[in-house]
This record gives sequence, structure tokens and C-alpha cells, in this order.
Amino acid sequence: MNTLRAKIALLLVVSIVSVVALITLAMLYVFSTPMDDQVDLLAKQLIIMERLAKQNPDAGFLAHRPDAGAPDEDQTEKIRSATVRLGATLDITVTHKTDDIRFRIASVRAGPRSWILVDFDPSSDPEFWMWFALITIGVGSIAVFAANRMIRPLALLESAAESVSPDGILPALAERGPAEVRATAAAINSLASRLKRAIESRMRLVAAAGHDFRTPLTRMRLRAEFVADEEERALWLKDIDELERIADSAIQLVREETTTTSPEVIRVDDLVRSVVAELQDQKFAIEVTDTREAYVKASRLALSRALRNLFINAATHGVRAIVTVTGGPLARITISDHGPGIAPDVLDQVFEPFFRADRARSQKVPGAGLGLTISREIIRRDGGEIRIANRPGGGLVQVVELPSVLPFAVAGVSVTGAMSATMKR
Repeated sequence: MNTLRAKIALLLVVSIVSVVALITLAMLYVFSTPMDDQVDLLAKQLIIMERLAKQNPDAGFLAHRPDAGAPDEDQTEKIRSATVRLGATLDITVTHKTDDIRFRIASVRAGPRSWILVDFDPSSDPEFWMWFALITIGVGSIAVFAANRMIRPLALLESAAESVSPDGILPALAERGPAEVRATAAAINSLASRLKRAIESRMRLVAAAGHDFRTPLTRMRLRAEFVADEEERALWLKDIDELERIADSAIQLVREETTTTSPEVIRVDDLVRSVVAELQDQKFAIEVTDTREAYVKASRLALSRALRNLFINAATHGVRAIVTVTGGPLARITISDHGPGIAPDVLDQVFEPFFRADRARSQKVPGAGLGLTISREIIRRDGGEIRIANRPGGGLVQVVELPSVLPFAVAGVSVTGAMSATMKR
């Protein structure tokens, strides 16, 4: 009921049903006869017929016996009370008509062996609930159809937002339909085109700046080598190394955002153990404590680079890293460390380019501050997500989640093919 479509449909249903209800009640009030008046009219008719029958005992409308149908005590009491109220006392019995249960027969004694038989339709409260149920069903169907038509431009916006790719590119929308829908699609396409040009321009700018940094940095390194003071020369070379790391990381970030590689089915637990073994050979304090078999569809090289960045980040800043892998609908890689953690007020900034938890931006640990940014870019491009939080016992926990896939694709066998082969055996 929180959707605009449902709210518009409900508004139309309530409005139309309310109008129909008011009109129906007004018509019933103006044109219908009250039930008491209907009973009194029938009672007057029976009184008149009983008096005429007594004046003419041989009248042709008289019967020799009362109706033999099932008695209706309620209608009998109503008509007897009406005749008494009108000043006459009649011997009346009301029975159900045998061939039509909607009607009744009033049997009035007109003499020792003569009866007056009158068919009538008893007054009853109209079944408004059936009328309103039919009206509500019909109006509801029309309202849902009208609501869908009314919010079609908004549905176009919703589908456009959902179709945005991980790199921020929006595919072109078909410009067809009503004028409003065409105008909305054209505006979205124009916005997507401008956005794509802006992203490409930004990427070219960052790549060009990172590339152009290399030449002056090389000249600065050569000049620094001729500085006589060894301590001063070391400081110059340290700053130049940091600038080179920033330039290389910026170029790598652009490359990750612009390069597209064909994804493949990867066994995540094997990949994690491989990357951890490689880092252990490089003397990083990291280990795998628990893994479960899980498969994802991603670029092996890019995913390896993302995990390596996360593992190195945990092993260097967090003193010691522990990695676990679990399966299910999502393949989950959990990286825990025993470091100091990150201040809660800046925790949501960890994925910002060039972010450093140390606000003094000290360089106790080498790095350009782009490792987490690059890792998140790779993971999101493969349909996953990464979260970072402080552990209750101290340190950080990094959680990477990627959509799992069936392992059948590893051997190039579809699920249907595997089932067919089993049936043949």
C-alpha cells in the first residue's frame, strides 16, 4: 500500500464507491416505500376483500380451503398486527408459495367454507452488500488499470534507475508511447548521455594527470640523488615514492572503472586460499581459518586484485588478519583483524579516494589511500557489495558478499544437461 500505484487505485475506488453509495441511498429514500406502509397497504387490501366476500359469498375469487404451504409465522404476525391496527380482526395465515419461494400466500377466512388467497412479495431489507460488492469489484478493476496508466512515466523512471550499470552508465530507453512518456524517456536519455561524457572526461583527466606525473617525478628523483645531505635525500625520495604510488593508484582506479573483462565461474574458497598463500610467502600476517565451497561469476584477475588489497589492508593496519569463506545464496568472505579499528565518526568514509584513518595522514604504512576504493569498484562491478565495521573486541571486520552461482557451469554442463545425462545412465 506504500506504492503510488496502490494509493491512486485506492483513492479512485473509495471515491467512486462513495459516490455510488450516496446516489443509491438517495434514490432509495426518494422512491422506495417504507416496509410498514407496504404491510399496511396489504392489510387494507385484505380487509376490503374480506368485506366484499362476506357480501357476496359466491364470488369467483374465493377458495374452498386455505393454502397448504409451509407457514410463515413472521409474516403472519406482521399482517395480523396491521389489520388490528386498522380496526379489523381477520383470521389470517401466511404460507410459503410452493412453486416460488420468493413469494407468500395470505389465506383469509371469509366464511365457514370460503377463503381468500392473495399472492404477495414480502417486504425485506435490500441486500446492499451484494450491490456494493459488485460495484467495488468493477470499480477496483478499472481503478487499477487507470492507476497503471497514470504512473507509467514514473514506472519508466523506476526502471531506468534500476538499469543503471555498476559503472554509472544508463542504457538508452525507447522513446515511444504517450507524449509524457516520450518526453520523460528523451530527458533520461539526454541525462545519461551527458553523464557518460562527464564520467569519460573525468577518467581521461585522472589518467592523463597520473601519467603526466611520471615525467616530473622522474626528474625530481634524479635531482634528489644529488642532494648531499643523506637525511634530506632520504626525505625527498620518500615523498617522491608517495607521489608515485598516488599516480599509479589513480591510473589503476581509472583502469578498473573503464576496463571490461569477460567474467568466469570461480571457486571462491580456492581463490582465497591462493591469494593468502601468496601473501604469506611475502611475510604478511594472515591466515585462513575456515572455508566452505562457493562459486561466483566474476573476473578472476580483478577479483584477485580486490581481495589482495583487502587482505593487505587487514594484515598491515590490523596487525594480523583472519579470513573465512561461507556459501549459500551469497558467497561471503569475512576478513577480521586485531588492529586499533577506525573512529566511528569517519567509518563511513573508508571507501573515499585517498582516505586515511589517521587524520594527520602519517605514512607509517606505505599506501596511496585508493586500495579500498579500487576493491569496492571491482566487487560492485561483479554484482557484490563490501561492508566494513569495527569488531566488538577490537579491530575491523571486512565482509565481501558476491552472488553465488551453481557449480555446474564450471565444467560447462548446464543443469538440464546434467539431469539428462543422469537419466540416460
